[in-house]
Amino acid sequence: MKTTPSDLSIELYEQPGHLIRRAHQIAVSMFHEELGRDVTPVQYAVLRMLQDRPGIDQVTLAERVGLDNSTTADIARRLEAKGWIVRELLARRQRSLSLTEEGTRVLASFVSGIHRLNGRMLDSLAHDERSDLIRLLQKFVHIHNDQSRAPVRSD
Repeated sequence: MKTTPSDLSIELYEQPGHLIRRAHQIAVSMFHEELGRDVTPVQYAVLRMLQDRPGIDQVTLAERVGLDNSTTADIARRLEAKGWIVRELLARRQRSLSLTEEGTRVLASFVSGIHRLNGRMLDSLAHDERSDLIRLLQKFVHIHNDQSRAPVRSD
């Protein structure tokens, strides 16, 4: 049986991977519109985790945010250079990370922008659609966590 290209094709905008990639592009763009370019979404995630877990070691931080260790180390160096975090050497060449006073102030300055960002992302959806979207994204991430090159690990 001979197949044609149309027999093999799948509508691009029905492919979850493509839609997730586009959603990520849009989310990053909206993040920068609200918060500027001084911080990236990943740096923000690191700062938020350090707010919740001051003094966390760098490897555990990577596990909690879903980053590989080398990326986390690079982000930590950048945030330290900005004066937003401090890294302290622990045993076995591990590092403890904490927000500085400046980092705490910067993170606090992001709060209203994050609220606006979340609103912009979700306001066009009905209330039940918003909670469904968040619930389904959380479920997807949880179910497929081990497929990531940097799975999230928690206590």
